[in-house]
Amino acid sequence: MKKIVLIPTYNEKENIASIIDAVLSFETGYHILVIDDGSPDGTADIVRSIIEINPGRVFIECRSGKLGLGTAYIHGFKWALSNGYDYIIEMDADFSHNPNDLDRLCAVCDAGADVAVGSRYVKGGSTDNWPLDRKIYSQGGSAYTRIITGMSVKDPTAGFVCYKRKVLDSINFDNIKFIGYAFQIEMKFASWKLGFKIKELPIRFVDRKNGVSKMSKGIIKEAVKGVLNMQWLFITGRYVKYIKRG
Repeated sequence: MKKIVLIPTYNEKENIASIIDAVLSFETGYHILVIDDGSPDGTADIVRSIIEINPGRVFIECRSGKLGLGTAYIHGFKWALSNGYDYIIEMDADFSHNPNDLDRLCAVCDAGADVAVGSRYVKGGSTDNWPLDRKIYSQGGSAYTRIITGMSVKDPTAGFVCYKRKVLDSINFDNIKFIGYAFQIEMKFASWKLGFKIKELPIRFVDRKNGVSKMSKGIIKEAVKGVLNMQWLFITGRYVKYIKRG
């Protein structure tokens, strides 16, 4: 079973070496693909130096600029599928997602789930070091998404996710349009509408200690409008055509 962890980066020099070392430490043999959006702080150079001593386990794809989280993951999905990976995992570079949870995430897929979601909002999950306004935005957005779409996932914006290959093989990435947190919702919505089994497991999410958060008002606005748009496409009968490959 080939497993790869996708880590999008933009100015993550404080975190990238440590997160790579942590993932490589597991005996289960995860590979890593860093998708760097032209970080001016030298993140890519740090990754290249690590690749020199870990050939065949760490890879990097460099893009020309800051093109958005969603497009970075889609780039990584396509790369992982073309290179024969069975489990494809999304993970932040800043230790918000604990590398020690990787095996737990994959075990959920081993047990029969098609998509495993590291969830802050199921029993046992939590968020640490978050200001009150961010908790309100996140929990309110999750509730809003469930109400509008009918999807039962309690943490639809979660970014710590393991996809089985067959799920990503079934989605037309060219029609996944959102680039911020709405991208995370749209991927889960597409997986759900295609009939794949999504299972959440509790995680402790710790806000970043190093670097700068990528959260913005524009990302929140995109998520609010994106959920309405996704549901409208479904109601009008266009969503299945929108997500399935021709």
